[in-house]
Amino acid sequence: MAEPVDLPSRLGILPFRNKVLLPGAIIRIRCTSPSSVMLVEQELWQKEEKGLIGVLPVRDTEAAAVGSMLSPGVGNDSGERSLKGPADVLDSQKQDGKNQQKLIHWHNRGVAARALHLSRGVEKPSGRVTYIVVLEGLCRFSVQELSARGTYRMARVSRLDMTKAELEQAEQDPDLILLSRQFKASAMELISILEQKQKTVGRTKVLLESVPVHRLADIFVASFEISFEEQLSMLDSVDLKVRLSKATELVDRHLQSIRVAEKITQKVEGQLSKSQKEFLLRQQMRAIKEELGDNDDDEDDIASLERKMQSAGMPPNIWKHAQRELRRLRKMQPQQPGYSSSRVYLELLADLPWQKGSEEREIDLRTAKERLDCDHYGLVKVKQRIIEYLAVWKLKPDARGPVLCFVGPPGVGKTSLASSIAAALNRKFVRISLGGVKDEADIRGHRRTYVGSMPGRLIDGLKRVAVNNPVILLDEIDKTGSDVRGDPASALLEVLDPEQNKTFNDHYLNVPFDLSKVIFVATANRVQPVPPALLDRMEVIELPGYTPEEKLKIAMKHLIPRVLDQHGLSSESLQIPEVIVKIIIQRYTREAGVRNLERKLAALARAAAVKVAEQDCMVQLSKDVHPMTSSLLDERLAGGAEVEMEVIPLGVNGQEISNTFSSTSVLVVDEAMLEKVLGPPRFDDREAAERVATPGVSVGLVWTSFGGEVQFVEATAMAGKGDLHLTGQLGDVIKESAQIALTWVRARAADLKLSAAGEISLLENRDIHIHFPAGAVPKDGPSAGVTLVTSLVSLFGQRKVRADTAMTGEMTLRGLVLPVGGIKDKVLAAHRYGIKRVILPERNLKDLAEVPSAILAGMEILLVKRIDDVLEQALEGGCPWRQHSKL
Repeated sequence: MAEPVDLPSRLGILPFRNKVLLPGAIIRIRCTSPSSVMLVEQELWQKEEKGLIGVLPVRDTEAAAVGSMLSPGVGNDSGERSLKGPADVLDSQKQDGKNQQKLIHWHNRGVAARALHLSRGVEKPSGRVTYIVVLEGLCRFSVQELSARGTYRMARVSRLDMTKAELEQAEQDPDLILLSRQFKASAMELISILEQKQKTVGRTKVLLESVPVHRLADIFVASFEISFEEQLSMLDSVDLKVRLSKATELVDRHLQSIRVAEKITQKVEGQLSKSQKEFLLRQQMRAIKEELGDNDDDEDDIASLERKMQSAGMPPNIWKHAQRELRRLRKMQPQQPGYSSSRVYLELLADLPWQKGSEEREIDLRTAKERLDCDHYGLVKVKQRIIEYLAVWKLKPDARGPVLCFVGPPGVGKTSLASSIAAALNRKFVRISLGGVKDEADIRGHRRTYVGSMPGRLIDGLKRVAVNNPVILLDEIDKTGSDVRGDPASALLEVLDPEQNKTFNDHYLNVPFDLSKVIFVATANRVQPVPPALLDRMEVIELPGYTPEEKLKIAMKHLIPRVLDQHGLSSESLQIPEVIVKIIIQRYTREAGVRNLERKLAALARAAAVKVAEQDCMVQLSKDVHPMTSSLLDERLAGGAEVEMEVIPLGVNGQEISNTFSSTSVLVVDEAMLEKVLGPPRFDDREAAERVATPGVSVGLVWTSFGGEVQFVEATAMAGKGDLHLTGQLGDVIKESAQIALTWVRARAADLKLSAAGEISLLENRDIHIHFPAGAVPKDGPSAGVTLVTSLVSLFGQRKVRADTAMTGEMTLRGLVLPVGGIKDKVLAAHRYGIKRVILPERNLKDLAEVPSAILAGMEILLVKRIDDVLEQALEGGCPWRQHSKL
């Protein structure tokens, strides 16, 4: 134990936030801030064993301004500059941003301390110096005056502890002798109790016998977990009698807490039997509550769950079911297997919005129309149908409207239309993706008897939004599958039927839930995979692809601003002219939607972002400007030093140096940059002419889930046995169309001047091979019938097909041309490829009303009734049969 030391008149002060170091106590700290590092270097490291510092408790209080002050009775040195309080606080107790608004109160009494151990370190990679210091408290002192030296504080102090002679005289006081005996008796009893649990208390016994009582009281109290106010009270106890009285009180309190803990343990162990050992923790908790007098059962988890269920607004029949389940839960122990599943089930019942719905504002059709026009360009018929839908809801809010199903290729805005409906109705929006769903339980939920059971996606979505009238989007409804786990499309029949969904029964929930207030909207790429029964419950609204003019407007109004914002650019740094957007649409993207167009614009934005970032870097690191690293600035601020400032002179031409940082000129995309970023064009208008340069190749129009496409059909003849070979990933229907086309051509071979009158067969000693590129894409459907006939007649008659003509239509064995679907998508695909003439079945005339008039004005639509009319319009020089008949 340290001997009495000579206390100097001035000490360097180390603040100790909300904690007190008492004489005789030992503590380990880590110093990292500039102020504490400077204090340790100047007062301890350089003075070695002779170094002493003062540890002064500080208290934070909220204040409007940052500052520091002493407790009453001690004033600041007015001649010294003040320091920010938070910068001086001990590093071992980190500050956060809130501490910057606290006013520090310095206590007027502290403890002188010396370093038992010092270690110096350097943090990597910052190079900051840190110290680890082990301090021992020596004696109390009183602060007479507080001032600043550099980044840390100094204090003029006076000693408070008694001298050796005064202590010897005070120890003769009978009252002090009695207090010393009481303290030692309590301390010995505490050591005896702890000796049974710890092996290190033998050293404490040695301290009890060898250390003076006045120092022993401080050492014992320093080892207890007491409040900051109690620590300050012990520090302020200069009088030995007061100090021993407080120390004895704290030791007795610690003894009492140990006895209470032992009493609780004995009480619990007495109530336990061999079959009840698993309830040990619960019994201890109950015993603790009894000892504290806290037997409030209202805060029990099951009671709180019951209150939550009562406020959920369940219908009477469901409330009865929930009460039965709750009574069953009360009888179960938490360790039983079914406890957690029953608890989760009841929590789901309490969380579901049985009566809670979104507060609907009055529908303003004009605002809704403006919102649709703002979010979506074009789609006039679709937006008109949505306005009609909203108008009916406005006139009759409880009307059971049809389920809208938006069908169209990707990238035309199906999902965003559903989101706009929710915004117009002021309802919450839930999106449920059905793509790849094959398990019926995803819709109806799992039975509770299964391990890991959970409710279906509909009930889970309603739980998440916490209202019973949201707008639910069933996305990709055409991509559900079926296997041994059930058919999700069939499970949706009850969901989408307004006559049945008011009593929807989820397998997990096992009680009816009303879905009649939910507005369902579905999306699909194709109608064909949707089962007829499910399709009958929805109103199909087709969203065909956009025209090039519409794509241009969408790009200039929506896509370019969004792409610039996503890449941190603005119209002042990058401009994409309309001419460049047109080139991207015509030569780089041939799609029904605008997703690939947005990707190409994003590629241009990324290239522009690189140039803008490089220019900014060059401006910031130019040779006339010297950058200042943030770490240097942080170190100057943290150290409390003044920040050095440099005056930047005017330029040579009388202009300020800030002109150097002016924004660079705007980057305008041209064709050279376009080809450099996106590469050479992928498409051109010469493709069709090059493909049909030889006989046997015709141009057809097909419909896919991605919109309309141009399909080339190639036919060739070779020596063989009269076989027909078909390649190109073809389905059964298109293979049958090829057989029909070959049969019709063979039957009309003589009339079409494809063979001499005496020849027996057109295929004698040769085979026919028909190919549909691209070979990796599956193809099926009857609409290629007229294209196949044209290709075969072109091959056998050695006549070329017109490069500016495309066709579609199903044919019969007798040569009639039947109508097909997807006319608008097919016409738009022909327009994208630069084809000027389109051959369509005559009965598809009504479908041309959906094609924009601007597209029809630039194309020649040829309506045909028979195959003869197709050949007349498709082949160069007209139909051979027609020419022969004219002769």
